[in-house]
Amino acid sequence: MITSRPRPVSEEVTSSDAVRLSSVVKRFTDAKGQRFSAVDGIDLRIRRGEVLAFLGPNGAGKTTTIDMLLGLTRPDEGSVELFGGEPERAVRSGRVAAVLQSGGLLPDLTVEATVRMLGSLHPGSDADTVLVRAGLDRLRGRRVAECSGGEQQRLRFALALLSGPELLVLDEPTAGMDVVARREFWAAVREDAERGMTVMFATHYMEEADRFADRVVMIDRGRVVADGSVSEVRSALSGRTVSALVREEDAAELTRSPLVRSCALRGGRYHFDTPDSDALLRLLVERRLGTEIEVTPRSLEEAFMTITASGRTAGEGVR
Repeated sequence: MITSRPRPVSEEVTSSDAVRLSSVVKRFTDAKGQRFSAVDGIDLRIRRGEVLAFLGPNGAGKTTTIDMLLGLTRPDEGSVELFGGEPERAVRSGRVAAVLQSGGLLPDLTVEATVRMLGSLHPGSDADTVLVRAGLDRLRGRRVAECSGGEQQRLRFALALLSGPELLVLDEPTAGMDVVARREFWAAVREDAERGMTVMFATHYMEEADRFADRVVMIDRGRVVADGSVSEVRSALSGRTVSALVREEDAAELTRSPLVRSCALRGGRYHFDTPDSDALLRLLVERRLGTEIEVTPRSLEEAFMTITASGRTAGEGVR
C-alpha cells in the first residue's frame, strides 16, 4: 500500500469481494413532501484488486451510493457489505479510506501539520511517505487555506493513504487538478492498485475511466444501466460516429433520418451517432451534404451520453 508499512490481509476476511451491494434502495423526501428513490435496487460486486469507474450524470445516485458504502447513511432496503462485514466496521479499522470532494480540512494548519496530526491516529503510518506520494512534498509549509482546490484534493488523498487502506473510494478525486497533477495522481493510484488495493472512483472525466479502469459501471436514475470493461460498454451500442462540416438545415434533415440516432454540434462540426456508418457516409457523399467527413469508433463518453440520455437499460446486458 502507499505507506511505509504493508497491511496484512485480515484474518477475519470471509468474502472474496471487497464490495457487495444487494438490491440496495435509498429513498428521500423532496421539497413537496414526495418520496423518491435516489438509489433504486442496485446490485454491485467489486472484486479485490479491481479498479472500477463509477459513472453517471448528476443526480444519478452516485454520491448516495458512495455514502452508503462508507457507512455515512444506511439503505432503506437491501444490504451493503465491505469485506464481508458492515461498512462502519471496515472504515473504523482503517481498511477503507475515501477522497471526497469537500470538507475535512482545517484551513489554518499547514499541509504537513495536517498529515502528521491525522497520522497520529494511525500507528505506524509514515507522513513523509504519503506527502511525497501525493505530490505535496514541496507544499509542506503552506497553509491549507492558501492551497488551490486541486492541492486540497491531493491533501485529502494523502490523508486517505495514512491507514494503508485495502479499499480506496474516490469521489471526483482530480477535480481542480491541472493535467500534470492528474497524471501524477493516477500514476500513484495505479501503482498501489497493482499491489492489490481495490479502487472505486467516480469521475466526470471520461478519459480517466477509459485509461485507468479495469471495469466501468454506469448508473442512471438510481439503477445500473451498464457494467463491463471499457470496450464492452463501448460496443454495447452498435455503430460508430460520423462527423462532418454540414449546413444547419442539412443537419436538421439528417437528424430526422433513421440512419441518425442523435446529433451534436461540437467545434463547428456535426457529430452523428449512427447504427450504419457506411449508409450514412454514402448519403453524405452522394447528396453532397457534408465535407471533411470522418468516421470514428464510439468513445466511452459517447456511449455514456447515449445510454444515460435515453433513460433506458440498454446496457444491462453488458455484464
